[in-house]
Amino acid sequence: MSGGMPSPTRIFQIGCAFRASKVLLSAIELDVFTVLSEQPLDIAALIRRVGIQERGARDFFDTLVGLEILRRSDDGLYTNGSEAEFYLDRRKPTYVGSLFEQYNAIGYSLWNSLTQALRTGAPQVGEAPEDHFADTYGDPVRMLTFVKSMTAGSLLAAKAIAAQFPWQDYQTVIDVGTAEGCLPVEVALAHPHIRGGGFDLPQLRDAFNTYIEEHGLTGRLQFYPGNFFETALPAADVIVFGRILHNWDLETRRTLLSKGYDAVRDGGAVIVYETLIPEDRRSSTAGMLASLNMLLWTVGGSDFTGAQCAEWMQEAGFREIRIEPLTTEESMVIAKK
Repeated sequence: MSGGMPSPTRIFQIGCAFRASKVLLSAIELDVFTVLSEQPLDIAALIRRVGIQERGARDFFDTLVGLEILRRSDDGLYTNGSEAEFYLDRRKPTYVGSLFEQYNAIGYSLWNSLTQALRTGAPQVGEAPEDHFADTYGDPVRMLTFVKSMTAGSLLAAKAIAAQFPWQDYQTVIDVGTAEGCLPVEVALAHPHIRGGGFDLPQLRDAFNTYIEEHGLTGRLQFYPGNFFETALPAADVIVFGRILHNWDLETRRTLLSKGYDAVRDGGAVIVYETLIPEDRRSSTAGMLASLNMLLWTVGGSDFTGAQCAEWMQEAGFREIRIEPLTTEESMVIAKK
């Protein structure tokens, strides 16, 4: 600050943040991190491997160095940083890049319509959520990209739920809107006594079964096909709604939690995990940004606070409600029947 004037630095950082975001998204699209997981490469070799032109290449790779995603040695060899090596090598089970591939393909351009969405209050995908899912699942390539992104987006929260929730007190779990089955897989891997599976539209059966087989859990976890607007949920000790409620309006959320209550066995529990909006609506922006994303994608969806979710759970009949953090951005709301 000079002469009593505030610095505009932070405004410029926020306003230009899309540039750094796009560098990361393009690097994932170009498979930079998977290539570098094989061996360190100089700039000439890296250019050849990822298939880009020399112009812009050094600035591109060195931006990733400056962002501490890549490292560059004194003799000019590029390697992955520890986070990129662990999470952005697509051959590793910890790969989360599929989520960012979805952001790159659709989400990045969709956010260009935020002003229009704010002016109209309408989604910018041109279709209702159920139509969007039906259209996506009708295209094998789009479906695979989408379900992989759902797994990537759920992986860290699923691992945290597997570690934190008292699974020793329960025997069965059903994950509603399971996609490939990331949540039940992580729980079953961590707790050998757990049985159950995932509930989703019939088109997801093959993707789920393939993922379950890859993790050696065929026989312990199974796929339950259905539409949660039309059919009852499978019974279990624990019912999980992971990043599901934010897709829908308030009436639908209440309906889904009521169905969850009916499906949970006496003494069981329901888990809702989401990027919750903080109660003060200022200490973190993650939940509010996630809610704006729902504005762009859905007719009535939005994110919400833990207290709001607890209120809906109480209305459904659940008791002993508590909120626990999972990751830096996601939390779970737990309630018992």
